[in-house]
Amino acid sequence: MDKKPIGLFAALFPIIVLIILLGASVWYIEDVLGGPGQLSLLLASAVALVIAMRKGRSWFELMDGAMASISGALNSIMILLMIGALAGTWMISGVVPAMVYYGLDLLNPTIFLFAACVVCSVVSLATGSSWSTVATVGIALMGIGGALGIGEGLIAGAVISGAYFGDKMSPLSDTTNLAPAVAGADLFEHIRYMMWTTFPSIIITLLIFLGIGIFSDGNVEQADARVIQAAISQHFNISPWLFIVPVAVIVMVMKKIPALPALFMASLLGAVFAVIFQPQVIRVIGGADVGYFVAAFKATYSAITTDTAVVDSGHEYYKLMKAGGMGGMLYTVWLIIFAMFFGGIMEASGALDSIGRALMKMANNDASLIGTTAITCIFFNVTASDQYMAIVVPGKMFAKNFDEQGLEPKVLSRTLEDSGTVTSVLVPWNTCGATQASVLSVAPIVFIPYCFFNIISPIMTVMYAYIGFKIARKKVPEQASS
Repeated sequence: MDKKPIGLFAALFPIIVLIILLGASVWYIEDVLGGPGQLSLLLASAVALVIAMRKGRSWFELMDGAMASISGALNSIMILLMIGALAGTWMISGVVPAMVYYGLDLLNPTIFLFAACVVCSVVSLATGSSWSTVATVGIALMGIGGALGIGEGLIAGAVISGAYFGDKMSPLSDTTNLAPAVAGADLFEHIRYMMWTTFPSIIITLLIFLGIGIFSDGNVEQADARVIQAAISQHFNISPWLFIVPVAVIVMVMKKIPALPALFMASLLGAVFAVIFQPQVIRVIGGADVGYFVAAFKATYSAITTDTAVVDSGHEYYKLMKAGGMGGMLYTVWLIIFAMFFGGIMEASGALDSIGRALMKMANNDASLIGTTAITCIFFNVTASDQYMAIVVPGKMFAKNFDEQGLEPKVLSRTLEDSGTVTSVLVPWNTCGATQASVLSVAPIVFIPYCFFNIISPIMTVMYAYIGFKIARKKVPEQASS
């Protein structure tokens, strides 16, 4: 059967089906990560498969594309599992409880969201990794904010906003290196040029969080903070020495050790510190009727792999004393696999190319070109479910258009970062959105409205384009006088 081109409506139809199914899941079941999102992606993939095969694509061709897409996410999946292991060992070692314990002395509800965003910005800027920042400092800030009576959506929004600011601006970040590489721009010129859109975005974000803190009715009495600290110290030996573990992670990432081995070593280091500093926790989890070595073996294995709780209580702050390990990440892994399957089918069938060609017809001047590129980056975050695809594919698609329009490559690279990097976390089934929701234990629909930096960034870059501010054009060489 001869291959026929896929029309725009046929290319968009699986996406329409996916949006309807996901909307129904949120509306009727109030859940995406726990199964409905995965089923929605599978059904949309089936629709895409039927359309593609009717247009002459073979089953094996489409499956090869889907498998290639899934294999591209394997590193992210492994990192996600390591984050689960890290969360488990950092809980039983007392690292996260210690962060919460000392954080309650330093932070108050008025400045908490502002401070959380700043802290995550600094850590992510130093490490170049939003995922590592959220999985370490972010988890602790969720505990502190919860103890201060602040909504989990707001806390997660502040954490994610700061983490993605640092990731976007750090020369150590993979996406910060990827965007100029695709666009043909210099790395540090790209970073300097991004400051024009990124700094206003983060300043507005910080002002919003500060305003929420100032005008919020939520507060916690000093006595309440002392009760929470007493509960933590009752079950854990709290010591500043425990901060060696998160500092070691930051050092490893700054030394450019890849995220996967760095997180794995951090998990093992957490297990070692649990055995040294928290013998009572080891006994609670591993058993009091066995030797300490056996109890330590059982406790650390349990923390790394499955649900582990130091104390069984329904009180809110006892959530700090439980973690899900690698097993707690399996729903997210399931979602990522199905999301990448859907993206792979859409790409292999030619549906994404068809939509891309339609979008390119909209780009006829500076403003429309930059706006179309931004929309395309967001579109690929939604359909391909992968941050890197949302940078690479639009970058390749529009590079020639930017060149013909007389725009410097750094204009393209900035647009890719402002729209591709930061909006990935706003899509619940994207690898970034699913991961952060799982790590922070907050539903995407709860935190997405508060990721102000991630929402403002693409708006800022498009606004600059339409008012013609800081749009770098290629210098026209002066002709020699005759």
